[in-house]
Amino acid sequence: MANLVFNVALGRLAYYASLPAANDGLVLVPLETSGLETDTVLRDKDTLADVVAGSTNEQTTIGRKTLASVTVTVDDTNDRVALDAADVTWSAPTGNPVGAVVICYDPDTSTGSDADLIPLTKHDLSWSPDGNAFTLSITDFCRISSAA
Repeated sequence: MANLVFNVALGRLAYYASLPAANDGLVLVPLETSGLETDTVLRDKDTLADVVAGSTNEQTTIGRKTLASVTVTVDDTNDRVALDAADVTWSAPTGNPVGAVVICYDPDTSTGSDADLIPLTKHDLSWSPDGNAFTLSITDFCRISSAA
């Protein structure tokens, strides 16, 4: 067991967020409130296809959003890595209530399926799309620190 993990090496999540491939990206997927499985169940799912295979459903009316301006910042002072992205806006959203959003890594945005999307983080959200513009503020969507 290591006694120290260097900040720049903190986890695969930082690697995915650095968008290492030519056509990769991070995709935000809204999940419906109704049927949303517990964190205990969801944490063991390996792909987005797995996430929505049970009672959890994607809220497809508002649609997925590709995250823009994704940054990975090594914070030596606080011994962590911060992952950030630009805020996401839906112009006239409607449909079923949203209970969470999942940020997934897409290794190739030009091809593939939900079986290729790797779920990285889940963020609880209580939102009923009502036709009014909605902006989801994203500030450091994840911070990874060493537990040495």
